Amino acid sequence: MHRSAITHLKRSDATLARVIERVGPCRFRPEAAGTHFDAVARAIVYQQLSGSAAHTIYTRLLAIHGTPPTAAQLLAAPDAQLRAVGLSRQKIGYLRDLATRASTGDVSFDTLHDLPDAGIVTALTRVKGVGLWTAQMFLIFRLGRPNVLPDLDLGIRKAIQRAYRMRALPSAERIQRLGRKWEPHCTIASWYLWQLLDVDGVAGTPAAKRQGAASGKNGGVAGKNGGIARKNRGSAGTRGGATRRNGA
Repeated sequence: MHRSAITHLKRSDATLARVIERVGPCRFRPEAAGTHFDAVARAIVYQQLSGSAAHTIYTRLLAIHGTPPTAAQLLAAPDAQLRAVGLSRQKIGYLRDLATRASTGDVSFDTLHDLPDAGIVTALTRVKGVGLWTAQMFLIFRLGRPNVLPDLDLGIRKAIQRAYRMRALPSAERIQRLGRKWEPHCTIASWYLWQLLDVDGVAGTPAAKRQGAASGKNGGVAGKNGGIARKNRGSAGTRGGATRRNGA
């Protein structure tokens, strides 16, 4: 499925070619189950929490209605009920803003996939609590967009520093320059860089947060994408100030 992308990456970048050989076959698959709205709601729940804690809270939220809550259900739910599942007041506010924008059509989640990448980022980052990083994870793990490079993701920065033997973590600008060689397959390049950290045993913030931003299986604790929630090492909490417009 990703053969042409891998061929291009190997030919265009000898260092990345060695990373690909070390990691092995590409197991990346976007998660298509559920709705776009639920994917973003789940991302908000998962922000700044460990995977296990977020999974517990999200499971309790599901239990209220037996299914992922709709925008109307989130708007109708009393604050006390949402607090009881473990959501903070801030996240309740984020979820209500998300639900309001969905209900009014300010963000059209049913047709979000019809927009170009930049349009999706613009739409999602209007929601309180959703910043560039979360929008990029949505593009990658929800929609499977092929050319996304999260240049401020700590996992990507660590992996590039390691693979290219840099003395310091690379800046976003340096990653963008490097990524020009990978286009139009930056998503697969990013996946391999995340996997490199797992192969090398480099510790990072639990990557379930990244999966939580993308509507993964089992509430984002265990993904089927070769370990989106387990292997994609990096920080969901350290992205640089430029990504924190409204949140993650």
